[in-house]
Amino acid sequence: MIIGTAGHIDHGKTSLVRALTGIETDRLAEEKARGITIELGYAYQPVDAADPTGARLGFVDMPGHERFIHTMLAGATGISYALLVVAADDGVMPQTREHLHILQLLGMQHGAVVLTKTDLVSDARVAQVTGELHHLLASTFLNDAPVFPVSTLSGEGVPALKNCLADVARRWHGEHSPQDATTEAQDSQFRLALDRCFSLDGRGTIVTGTVYAGSLRVGDTVNVLPSQRDRPMLSARVRGMHAMNQTVEQCGAGQRVSLNLVGLERSALHRGDWIVAATITRLSERLVVDLALLADSKPLRHWSAVHVHVGAAHTTARIALLQGDLLMPGSGMLAELALDVPLHVCHSDRIVLRDASAQHTIGGGVVLDACVPVRGKRSATRLALLAAQREPLAIDALRRTLVLDASGLDVDVFAANRNLSVLFVQSLLAQLGAVAVSTDTGHHAFAAERWQQLQQTVLTTLAALHAREPDYVGVERERLRRIALPTVPPAVFRELLRALLQEQHIVAISHVFIALPSHTVAFSNDENALWQRIVPLLSESAFQPPRVRPLAVALRKDEELVRRLLGKAARLGYTYRVAHDHFFLDAAVRTLAAHVQTLTDSDGEASVALFRDRIGTGRKLAVEILEFFNRVGYTRRIHDRHVIRQQAMWQQ
Repeated sequence: MIIGTAGHIDHGKTSLVRALTGIETDRLAEEKARGITIELGYAYQPVDAADPTGARLGFVDMPGHERFIHTMLAGATGISYALLVVAADDGVMPQTREHLHILQLLGMQHGAVVLTKTDLVSDARVAQVTGELHHLLASTFLNDAPVFPVSTLSGEGVPALKNCLADVARRWHGEHSPQDATTEAQDSQFRLALDRCFSLDGRGTIVTGTVYAGSLRVGDTVNVLPSQRDRPMLSARVRGMHAMNQTVEQCGAGQRVSLNLVGLERSALHRGDWIVAATITRLSERLVVDLALLADSKPLRHWSAVHVHVGAAHTTARIALLQGDLLMPGSGMLAELALDVPLHVCHSDRIVLRDASAQHTIGGGVVLDACVPVRGKRSATRLALLAAQREPLAIDALRRTLVLDASGLDVDVFAANRNLSVLFVQSLLAQLGAVAVSTDTGHHAFAAERWQQLQQTVLTTLAALHAREPDYVGVERERLRRIALPTVPPAVFRELLRALLQEQHIVAISHVFIALPSHTVAFSNDENALWQRIVPLLSESAFQPPRVRPLAVALRKDEELVRRLLGKAARLGYTYRVAHDHFFLDAAVRTLAAHVQTLTDSDGEASVALFRDRIGTGRKLAVEILEFFNRVGYTRRIHDRHVIRQQAMWQQ
């Protein structure tokens, strides 16, 4: 269990840790010269002195000066139990209140109050300050916390505090044993908030911090996710580790850990970085939080500038209120933070906000979504989906999300946001009876009822289009998606059509058009006779077929009649209108598509020059053909290059 000391400067926090552990946590020469704590200090001891290898207590001594609030925040994010330290002679001071606010915003639930320097004041003064504290703490997590009057000089009160902490630690270790961890907690991936890094001769780079989630073993590879702009992600191997100041082979959530990393220089690391499992690479530029504004803060306006503290990291941001344009003191609201520096953040992480001048703590909250969509941020559906993320257990959040999200759940995004593996989330979805959809772009899931509704929407849309366009053999796949289900990702829509095809609810024509089985379109006898004369002319030079006017001249037919017949042939899937009045046979288009595929396989792209040379046409026609492929969604143009977008579009 990790205990943190909080409180105003010069209220005896460091002396208290020394009295409890016998360890001096002020290690810097400047700290000793000035008599104040500047950096985080650490001390460890066994819960039971008779069992030095058993459960241990860790102490984080945090600075009390207002100028070092950012350092205090870096230490406070990982503690399990808080000691609010108040000097009996000074009583409640500004940093007493601010540290208390911060502990409250970080979701602290357990702690005690220590009244120090009691040897300097009368019993009446002790009683007076105790009364002030009861009033201050009435609406906080410390409202029923024990108050321990102590003197670190005489030792009075210290044994009672020691006994209390030992009892609390025994209960905490009993409740947080690895064997009793939830399945969800066991699946969480390793995350450590780096709050200190240094080098040791003969060992190399050492990083320390609190493990937020997951476990790690010696020999594992980790990623280092940066907390400063324009710094790359790094990788390293764990050579050795200490947990709670003891050499171990494995560490886990809730422990203070030091890691000896191989392959990194000390200068490459900074406080605020995250040491994470090798599978984690994501940084967030935007995140949504369940925001609470402190009662003594000023009203917060939409797009206000703020300082953001999360883990041991600190950056600036703009805050976008999602349920109004003004947040009043003492109230809460969903809000999106636009970070000036991308950070690694996950669901349930606690954030603390300070004002634009970084002088006052104004509020904080819990992260709900670290994978924020670009559009629809204030829509009713989006707000309902965010409300579902308030569920602490992933399976409960999934249950609500599946009902709400018509476009389907992105399993990869959900897993990343919750710091869970995709396989674990898929196992939860299976328990809920969800329809799993795996595509080349990722994994998705739908409630069974919702999947059926989507299928019915496609069938209803097809019927309406057939009634409106009776001469069209079917509807092009992408056009059908845009009309029927525009919010469903294209890859998911293809799987939806695949399911309908397997169940024979729809048919595919020329692998491009979709129709209901009952829908039929055909040439009349006269049209068929003319078509049989046109096919040889189009086939003679398949990659450079004649346009409508030369065809009409060769056939001695009216130009408009030929144009209408070729248009109907396109609707039947026999031809494609590649350019104005320029129709290609289906077989020719498939062969051209294969040439594009061959070029991209060998050269990574299909440029106009390479494509022109391969099919033996002029540049103008090569451009028209490639633009046609872009238009129908087979390829995508990036500057002067064309790359495959839907590889299976013309595959048999």
